[in-house]
Formats: sequence, structure tokens, C-alpha cells
Amino acid sequence: MILDGAMGTMIQSYGLGEADFRGERFARWPNDLRGNNDLLVLTRPDVISAIASQYIDAGADIISTDTFNANSISMADYGMEALVSEINRTAASLLRSLADSRRAADGRRIWVAGSIGPTNKTASMSPDVNDPALRAVSYDDLFNAYREQIAALIEG
Repeated sequence: MILDGAMGTMIQSYGLGEADFRGERFARWPNDLRGNNDLLVLTRPDVISAIASQYIDAGADIISTDTFNANSISMADYGMEALVSEINRTAASLLRSLADSRRAADGRRIWVAGSIGPTNKTASMSPDVNDPALRAVSYDDLFNAYREQIAALIEG
């Protein structure tokens, strides 16, 4: 089985700007959105599908969702915690549809894997050298963030 490659590097090759990340839906969003690659499943699904198709064409048996940072802790940087379930569900559904259409076209079975990365907060080190016991995130926060993400990926 061959797994696809780096999603972020492929996204960078498209030279997307702020407008691509915003799309129409988030045109007036108060935060900068460039770099929120996970959001592209909502604003530029064509790019995500094209990248996954390139990996399938190169021989990948498994394509992974563009959801590495699509958890409530990481998405808080963009003020988009409320979109976590939608992003994950949409990402999984988008790639499942692509995989199914490719199977119908050439008979190859393509697996879809949910991509889950670390958050941008650590539970093992203090963000304050003067308070070594302080943690920016709790175990329960991490558990709940990943549970929400995984449930939406499964649903999608």
C-alpha cells in the first residue's frame, strides 16, 4: 500500500493568496486566513481534489484528508473553532467521492485516511518559564478536540 505525500507542500505549489483561503463565504472574516490549509476544503475544494488526484495518478493507494490542523485548539488561531466538524466532514466526503469515482473509472480501490496532526499547544511543557507547572492546554481539552475531529472524519 502506498500513502500519498505532503499536502502542505503541494498546496504551496499552487501559490494561493488570501482571497483563495477566504472564498466568498469568508470574505469578511475578521482574521487573516492565508495559511489555514484545512479551510481550503470549503473555499477551494478543486485544489484539494486536484492534489489528491495527482497522488492517485502517481500510484497512491491511500489519500489523506486535508485536516492536519482541523481541530478546535489549532483552529482557534483563526477564530474558526465552530467550523471544525464541517471542515473534517467535508474533507472526508470530498476525498471519499473522489476515491469512489476513480474506482468506478478504473477499478482501483483507493482508501481515504483522516489526517490528524498535533495541536499548536503542548501539554508537556509550560509556556511560562516562571511557572513550570502551567500548561497551555489540558488532557481533557486535547481529548475533546480530537474526539470532535475524529467523529466528523468518520461521518464524512
